[in-house]
Amino acid sequence: MSFLSEALWVLLLGSLLGLELIGKVPPTLHTPLMSGANAISGITIIAALTLVIKAGNQMPLQIIGSVALGFALFNVIGGFLVTDRMLAMFSRKSNRRGSKK
Repeated sequence: MSFLSEALWVLLLGSLLGLELIGKVPPTLHTPLMSGANAISGITIIAALTLVIKAGNQMPLQIIGSVALGFALFNVIGGFLVTDRMLAMFSRKSNRRGSKK
């Protein structure tokens, strides 16, 4: 079995496991789960930056690192936007952005 096929099996099984676990999370816990995903994505950002720096002239590693960095940044920014929106729901109406008194 080659490395690529092993990696694809890990990706497939991890995706199926993730779908199964996330599908059983009640809606009230989705935002705290997003906060945990932000922490993991922060680690992914550091790993992707390290990969891009250490890749040197190896273009496939630079591409993989750049794609990982893009996805991790997308997840972190989306998580912050969702968290900000959730926190705005709990603030008083006079404290909300753009609201008139």
